Amino acid sequence: MKPRPLSVLVVAGTRPEAVKLAPVLRRLRREPRRFRARFLATGQHRELLDAMLRDLGLRPDEDLRVMRRGQSPGDVLPRVTAGVEKVLERDRPDLVLVQGDTTSVLGAALAAFHQKVPVGHVEAGLRSFDLTRPYPEEVNRVIVDRLSTLLFAPTPHARRNLRREGFPSEMIFTTGNTVVDAVRWAAGRPGGFRERALRSLPKGKLLVTVTLHRRESFGKPLESVFRGLLKAVENIPGLVLVYPVHPNPAVQSAARRLLRHSRILLVPPLGYLDFVRLMRRSAAILTDSGGIQEEAPSLGKTVLVVRQKTERPEVLGGGRGRLIGVSEEGVYRALTALSRRPSAAKRSNPFGDGRAADRIAEAILYWSDHETARRRPRDFRNI
Repeated sequence: MKPRPLSVLVVAGTRPEAVKLAPVLRRLRREPRRFRARFLATGQHRELLDAMLRDLGLRPDEDLRVMRRGQSPGDVLPRVTAGVEKVLERDRPDLVLVQGDTTSVLGAALAAFHQKVPVGHVEAGLRSFDLTRPYPEEVNRVIVDRLSTLLFAPTPHARRNLRREGFPSEMIFTTGNTVVDAVRWAAGRPGGFRERALRSLPKGKLLVTVTLHRRESFGKPLESVFRGLLKAVENIPGLVLVYPVHPNPAVQSAARRLLRHSRILLVPPLGYLDFVRLMRRSAAILTDSGGIQEEAPSLGKTVLVVRQKTERPEVLGGGRGRLIGVSEEGVYRALTALSRRPSAAKRSNPFGDGRAADRIAEAILYWSDHETARRRPRDFRNI
């Protein structure tokens, strides 16, 4: 008698989660004999998530639609937890798969814990060792790791973090980061920009993509960063900044008020294909995002990290990137240095080789004893 397919519920609520789980969902669905993969969207970031899913060619099997105007993490968490619990009570999957460190991830992991359903955590083990940076993501990730049965560490460094915290090696699989799989998929898609404002980007200029949205930077820190950007374009001939502005009102109002210059292009949030195309056109990426710290090196781009600390120290080696802080002068100095010596990241990528989704699928099968005599999958080893 043939074994039944493993039932895996894949949960995502935000744009980065969708990007990083899309390769896993596609991989599981390629083998319907072994996996029955269903996709649940929490809708934590409604518009951003919907646009991303369209680009990725994904449609949720279930949608909790938890987003409310003016919501806080404390508002979102109970709605996600209760919504996921209802789905688990009804469907009883073999595994819940989550990614990263958002409120949706924490809520889904708590729901699975309450229902005694095992959790697989994609991108486990990242640590800044400061519970306030990134906030509240550092706390979320630590808790979700504790609630998980399978820990998919993206790099050897993340695996070492987990081992130092006492997690047994049997739980941990070093897979590479699924964002490398996603970037390679997107970079191979044909076509030009869908966003009209990007179709006439100037050539021969120092083009820098900007993304800024971190909650811990709202207010004076974010305004200081914006002043640094404005100072840079005023003093560096040929510097062009393209900023897809996050829809959060705190970001929108400050950006519209402070970033007024002919060589600062403020555009709406982009679909994934447009964003990858924009990064490929850029000399460097200036960001406070976590995932973009991995995406930029995957495209051979230097990343200027607008933070005091990073949970991805791999980005700081080999010319891949550096921390520039959140001050006006720090941002200005970093862009000035870039203009004098534009640099490209080394070709070796510490975050993955494009096979992370394969390793995750193999690890799930190994854990479940779905087939006899199955060997433990080999770990990703960066160079």
